[in-house]
Amino acid sequence: MAGEGGIGVISSAGLGAIYGERPGDYREASVRGLKEELRKARAATRGIIGVNVMVAMSNFADMVRTAVAEKADIIFSGAGLPLNLPSFLTEGARTKLAPIVSSARAAALLCRKWFAEYRYVPDVIVVEGPKAGGHLGYRREQIEDADYALEKLVPEVVAEVRRFGAEHGRHIPVIAGGGIYTGEDIYRIMELGAEGVQMGTRFVTTEECDAAPAFKQSYIDARREDIEIIESPVGMPGRALRSSFLEQVKAGIRRPKSCPFDCIKTCDVTHSPYCIMLALYNAFRGKLQNGYAFCGANAWRAEKIQTVRELIASLGSEYDRFARKVRG
Repeated sequence: MAGEGGIGVISSAGLGAIYGERPGDYREASVRGLKEELRKARAATRGIIGVNVMVAMSNFADMVRTAVAEKADIIFSGAGLPLNLPSFLTEGARTKLAPIVSSARAAALLCRKWFAEYRYVPDVIVVEGPKAGGHLGYRREQIEDADYALEKLVPEVVAEVRRFGAEHGRHIPVIAGGGIYTGEDIYRIMELGAEGVQMGTRFVTTEECDAAPAFKQSYIDARREDIEIIESPVGMPGRALRSSFLEQVKAGIRRPKSCPFDCIKTCDVTHSPYCIMLALYNAFRGKLQNGYAFCGANAWRAEKIQTVRELIASLGSEYDRFARKVRG
């Protein structure tokens, strides 16, 4: 992605499982893993490299400090409001900060908090709508409510962010994400004021995605009705592909014996039906009988595996074609 002009984003979640070498090594392995992922990314491209760090992660501070120390270009942070994110910047740090919000109210609160506490203005703000994949910053009843649609949220967030930026002599770009799938989608959302888009689901079915082939194939095989909203052990709704594993969870068959990672602050192993880290890690490795794939609302539209370059070229062509149609 970074090599084709976008921002390549490394997820810091689960790196301890991927790079861990022994029980109890999760946090140390997470730091080691993030350093290695950034090293590999830098070796592969001169483009912009970002890191996504969820506020809900128990090692949030470790991951942010590591990203800053390793000179990541930008940190994206959601799954809770990252109200203290600027506190981790060291003197001379060049890492930019991009909080992820789900409403204009949240954007305003965060902007005011950052400026009051740290005299820091967000470099970018991402507004993520309820059609996104994975954990969602919405209550279940809000996910299908038109009042929370991305198309409604973007103008509200843009207006709030522009007002705050004008007060402080700064321009703060807004990036929109959640359900954006085609070049036409990109055009429409940018017409509402967004200056960029966040896309995850489309890039799962690329050759460069490091998920197992079975994970990618699950998107290609999916039907619209296979995508469901689940209750995650971390206390948030999430969007995922239906699987035999999730059916066993619904039937009460799955129960974790212990917590090997302590990865999410809000996850209580005594009440959780399964270990979400193991479930997602197993799916990533292609062991879908022991896990499940998070996905966006449009994952069922995936048809083939292609390169990132091919996908971006296709999106650009769709965007240009639709723009010409609209402009006559």
